[in-house]
Parts: sequence; structure tokens; C-alpha cells
Amino acid sequence: MSCNISAASAVRARTPSGSPQFAITIFSCEPDEAVLFRQLASDFGAVATILGEPLSQDTAQAAVGSHCISVDHKTPVSNATLANLSRLGVRYVSTRSIGCNHIDVDFAASVGITVGTVAYSPDSVADHTLMLMLMSLRHMRATITRTNTHDYRLASARGRELRDLTVGVVGTGRIGSAVIDRLRGFGCRILAHDARIAQQGEYVDLDTLLSESDIVTLHTPLTDRTHHLLNAERIQRMKPGACVVNTGRGALIDTAALVAALESGHLGGAALDVVEGEDGIFYADRRTTPIDDELFLRLHRLPNLLLTPHTAFYTDHALLDTVEHTLTNCRTYESGHDHD
Repeated sequence: MSCNISAASAVRARTPSGSPQFAITIFSCEPDEAVLFRQLASDFGAVATILGEPLSQDTAQAAVGSHCISVDHKTPVSNATLANLSRLGVRYVSTRSIGCNHIDVDFAASVGITVGTVAYSPDSVADHTLMLMLMSLRHMRATITRTNTHDYRLASARGRELRDLTVGVVGTGRIGSAVIDRLRGFGCRILAHDARIAQQGEYVDLDTLLSESDIVTLHTPLTDRTHHLLNAERIQRMKPGACVVNTGRGALIDTAALVAALESGHLGGAALDVVEGEDGIFYADRRTTPIDDELFLRLHRLPNLLLTPHTAFYTDHALLDTVEHTLTNCRTYESGHDHD
């Protein structure tokens, strides 16, 4: 079973004054999220209980009285917690993310809970993707590191221009399509691959895209079929010197195979906003706490790697979309169900 993907309109529909209210409990709410939830909840007919703590067995009790709860994308939701939520009367979990890999949707359904995701500005991730591409092509990690130490010499290798390159876009949903829209302005050749053709473009099979692209950017959901989509075999089919960009999900790439290809020089670089095993590393200050993931550390040391900590979504516009769509989804669920 898959998540119930939000179809909330971009038009901000408000609940008319006097409409019935519903209760929602919001977990892992950052301060700026909390401000928006407080501002908008009454407009959507919601009475919101807002917690900074993540959902867990210990905090689930806060959901008593709410059929709907909201969780963030950072915290895995255990099956035991889902079962506990069901016993407490929760029937709808809205995750403030496009994906729901941190929740066992099938188990949730088995205990009477529907899981829904949100739609937010694809431009946030698309902009970040283009930034990573351009920074990688111009060796920005090395350049910024040098200038921070007052070394202002030019790099030994010249950068490349997008107009001279072929970019392969894997996954042409809302975000992949937004990336393609941006790429057109640079004049590069664009190849696309998806099970469904979403827009006009040069759609090819995955092997062709990998062998002909100077940059491969990943925008497909993480499923059993796409787990390690770029494995050792497929990475070897890629054009020598090519760059990989991933702002989708870390497990779309076999990290061990990627590290080997970067170390050997088969790949020219990687620009990643997501990485396998990022839980417990990203969103934490690890300057004084050792990281014991040797593969992650090996990846991090590579000079041809550009890394950002799962931050592509992190814009003010995307936050507003997320809060509004969360409230819309919960209101829609409540309006369609009578609860005892």
C-alpha cells in the first residue's frame, strides 16, 4: 500500500466561519512551523495541540482526543507506536513530507490508520538541485575551502558549462519536471526517464540515460523497485567523469558503489542532499560527537563530493505549503468520516 498523496489545491481554501472544528495534535513542531499552525489552524476549523517533541511511545498519549495527528519526516514511526495511536483513537497520520518511508503504511492500515503526505513547492528542491549541479561543475567545494584560508589561486581544473552537457533526469513528477523547466534555460540537452511520460521531452530507457548523460539527477520516489536504483552495475554504465546529483532519497544510490566509483575516478563527482544512513547524523551537531559510520566518513572525505544535510525542502514557501496542506488533509479526512 502506498501513502495517500495530497491533492490539495494551490488555492488556499479556508473553512467558513462557524464550521465544525476538529482536533489535531502536531509533533516535532519547529518554532517557525508552530507560528504558522497557530495562525492558520482556526481558518481551517482546527484546534491544534502543538508539541516540539517527536512522536514516540512516550509522547503518543498527547494525541488523546485527536483523530488526526501530524508528524515530521525526520522521526521513524515504529509499529508499536502506530498500534498505540490506534488504541488512543487516532485514525489519520499526516506526515509533513512528500514521502512516507519512515512509516510502515501497510501496518498502519492494518490497525485502522490512514497515512497521508503533503504537497509543497517543488521549486524549493528544484532550485537546490540546480545549485548543486552548478556548484559541482565549478568545483565550488574546493574553491570555497581554499578562499576560506585566503588562498585565492585558480583551481587546477577548469569548470564546465551546462550548455555543453547532457543532463539525465530520472523521475519527472512535480520536482523532476520543475528541474527540467529550469534546465531548459541553460541550453543543455535533457534526457528523461520515468515509467510515465509527464511532459514533452526526450524520454529514453535508463541505460541510455546513464550512458549518455554528463549529469544524472534523481527525483524518483524510494520504493522496493527503486532501492539502490544506482547500484554498482548501473554506475559502471555511466559516462566516465559524469556527476550524480541526488535530492530525492539516500537509498536510491548504493553508497558503497558510489564511493568506489568516485575513488577510482570513474565518476567525476557527486552532489548529494540525501545519503543512506543519514539518520542520527543530519539535523544534529556532530562537531564534538564522533560519527561511527565508516562508509559515511569515507564518502565525506572525498574531494569531489558536495554534501548538504537534507535541506533542499527548507524554504519559507515550502513551509507555508506544508502547514496549509497538513490542515487541509486533516480537515478533508475528518469531513469524510463519522467518528464515534
